[in-house]
Amino acid sequence: MNESSSEPGTVRPGGRTARVREAVLRAAGDALAEDGFDRLDLAEIARRAEVGKTTLYRRWGTVPGLVADMLGEMAADSLPRTETGSLDGDLTAFARLVLGTLTDTRQGPLFKALIAAATCDEQTATALHRFYRVRLDEWAPCVEAAVTRGEIPAGTDPHEVIRAVSAPLYYRLLASGDPLDEAAADRAVLVAVAAAKAGVFVA
Repeated sequence: MNESSSEPGTVRPGGRTARVREAVLRAAGDALAEDGFDRLDLAEIARRAEVGKTTLYRRWGTVPGLVADMLGEMAADSLPRTETGSLDGDLTAFARLVLGTLTDTRQGPLFKALIAAATCDEQTATALHRFYRVRLDEWAPCVEAAVTRGEIPAGTDPHEVIRAVSAPLYYRLLASGDPLDEAAADRAVLVAVAAAKAGVFVA
């Protein structure tokens, strides 16, 4: 399969092409965080990345195609899960990772813009859903290990446990405006662990 027939985010080229792609994806992320999805423009991204705009039109074609590639790269490059030997410890590490991302001066606005874009653009929504499925799959083994250790009941849905940790943090970022801090992250973990032990997430 050649590169032009591949879905954005599924091909990692090498050499100069890789450097160009890295520069373009970085520029796209910066522009998205600063200006939002509606103001993204391939020509402006090309200017920021210092590459010819024909390169962007040839490789990505559209802004949603470029954003989908960026999300694929972000999923591939996300930090791996932490294994501490306890569900509480593992989920705390996950919550702190989410917290660090959402409070980062660049990543926080970037995710806000991506989520907003996903509400009105199907290709971006599909790419964002794929990104979160990758993250859920990455951390699910922590919950599965907790089942094996007997910390939580058999049949517990790992994805639901992971969602229960991250959802309150995203709610604070996008809806309530309440403080997004370590106390909020730790509280989300306590609630998720208590619910898991009570069998709330048993499928």
